[in-house]
Amino acid sequence: MDDSTDARPRAGRFAYDPPAIRFGRGSADDLAEELREQDLGRALVVCGSTVGETEAVIGPVREGLGDRLAGVFAETTPEKRLSTAAAAAEAVSEVGADVLVGLGGGSSLDVAKLASVLAADARPFETVADELEERGTITVPDRDLLPIVSVPTTLAGADLSQGAGITVETDDGSATGGVSDPRLMPAAAVYDPELVATTPRRVLAGSAMNGFDKGIETLYAPDRTPITDATAMRGLSRFREGLEGIGEAENPPIEAVAAALEGALLVQYGISRPGGSTLSVVHAFGHALRDHGNVQQGVAHAVVVPHVLAYLFEHTHARRDLLAEALGVPREGRSEEAIAEEVVDRVASVRDALGLPSRLRDLEGVSRETFPGIARATLEDRFMANAPPGLEPTAGGVEEVLERAW
Repeated sequence: MDDSTDARPRAGRFAYDPPAIRFGRGSADDLAEELREQDLGRALVVCGSTVGETEAVIGPVREGLGDRLAGVFAETTPEKRLSTAAAAAEAVSEVGADVLVGLGGGSSLDVAKLASVLAADARPFETVADELEERGTITVPDRDLLPIVSVPTTLAGADLSQGAGITVETDDGSATGGVSDPRLMPAAAVYDPELVATTPRRVLAGSAMNGFDKGIETLYAPDRTPITDATAMRGLSRFREGLEGIGEAENPPIEAVAAALEGALLVQYGISRPGGSTLSVVHAFGHALRDHGNVQQGVAHAVVVPHVLAYLFEHTHARRDLLAEALGVPREGRSEEAIAEEVVDRVASVRDALGLPSRLRDLEGVSRETFPGIARATLEDRFMANAPPGLEPTAGGVEEVLERAW
């Protein structure tokens, strides 16, 4: 294990422009007040059809916006299609909105960001789609973008991000990519546990592991900062407390949901910023598994994260001391190896408490035959460049992790 540089963060600058944050039960009631505070006018709510038809979710948002509600665009899908964002951008013009409210999971929040970009882009849709297919991204216009207010109903963290994923239909099927710009950071983020508690447990559990892993990765990423150390450690502690309280209950206690939501907010704070992100190896595995099988990314994280952590600990220090402190693992009088082993066990216990899959063989579209392709995609993922110091990832090492997870 090489930990000679693991304790020294990469020298750099922490530039982060966070949104105004409202947190707590009933905070959706204050949406109109937040728009007034920021001198924003009428809002188009962007959400999926299920959210748009679920009165326990859309009702409080509609009432909270009051006469500042311009309309509801309830057409987002998990695929985050560019065409859906284009339709939302058209709806902005039709209803005369000057702010977008992204309501729901990461898909709806990403579509709201893309709609903001497209509403400012004078190019034909086909030109934008061609650029995405060719470059894997689209150019963000050099002009004012529609501000976004995020109202999450899951725990994945897209609410405090300046990026968004995209899918576009092509002659060969589809192409995926992303867009990132500091102007896509929401102007406000509203965290209401009562809305999150309405999300089906299966969806909430998968999103939770995606968010939980962001806290883990933030602690060992080379571009971590003292600020992200603090938020990630407290966030992991609250996240774990909340997720174990949620467990497999169909109607989890609101106190547990609030604790998990607080954890999601804290681990996400500061990790998506101009010039970089603290996302790392676990997310590289998650992206590769998502793209090579019919696997929800949070579920992919749930299966592989203990094995990825064990792999990292074999080759690097990966700041196991801070991970142990955040996860309540005792350290006094114990060896480094024993601490690392219990950190892995604690992470697995959070997954198991949520009833999520623990083996790759149980995931649709994943087989041992796909391992070489998954390994290549993992190594090529941009977040592998943010691996802990001392790790020299290889295709063989990645496939070994996949075998352990099989």
